[in-house]
Amino acid sequence: MRIFESGEMYLETILVLHQEHEMVRAIDVANERKYSKPSVSRAINVLKNKNLLTIEKNGNLMLTPAGEALAKTIYERHQIITKYLITALDVDPIIAEEDACRMEHVISVETISKIKEYLDK
Repeated sequence: MRIFESGEMYLETILVLHQEHEMVRAIDVANERKYSKPSVSRAINVLKNKNLLTIEKNGNLMLTPAGEALAKTIYERHQIITKYLITALDVDPIIAEEDACRMEHVISVETISKIKEYLDK
């Protein structure tokens, strides 16, 4: 299943926030991404309708197995690209982080595999 870049960003943000906190609510995502509450609400409903997340009665956002798998893939790409930009190209870590955040959504499976292979050497 393919979703838009913005949907991927929401999934990745929820995954990362859950690594830091037990409970993640829509307001936490809005604050983290600096998005408006209505935008977050719309996106969460889209992801919920695609069965990528659920909302518990207390407002906690939970990734479904499919949502978590997709979020982990995106986050792994982010980490690989960031590491590559810093170690292989000597890009400033802050810039590398920002660039990786954009690149992770468009990079091919083949290219990310080659970067990972390069880093493992």
